[in-house]
Amino acid sequence: MNITLTPEQEKYVRSQLEGGKYNSVEQLISKALQLLEEQNRASAEQKRLEELRLKIASGTEQIARGQVTDGEIVFARLQEKILSYSESQL
Repeated sequence: MNITLTPEQEKYVRSQLEGGKYNSVEQLISKALQLLEEQNRASAEQKRLEELRLKIASGTEQIARGQVTDGEIVFARLQEKILSYSESQL
């Protein structure tokens, strides 16, 4: 694979190599890709957390408006569905 760097990018790469932090362009690019991957993972995690926050906020609002179902009723309905499914498998 060939890549073309801007003059500024090439200058930066050379300065990093001359500074001794990296032994080769390959090592520098590898580190850059590793950091990009970490950044993308962190961004995806932030998005997931924000979606979770929104769901929690929505649920909290529903509770405040009284839009809830008693837990006993929910579990009774689940039990009925499980029993019905089990009987249909026989």
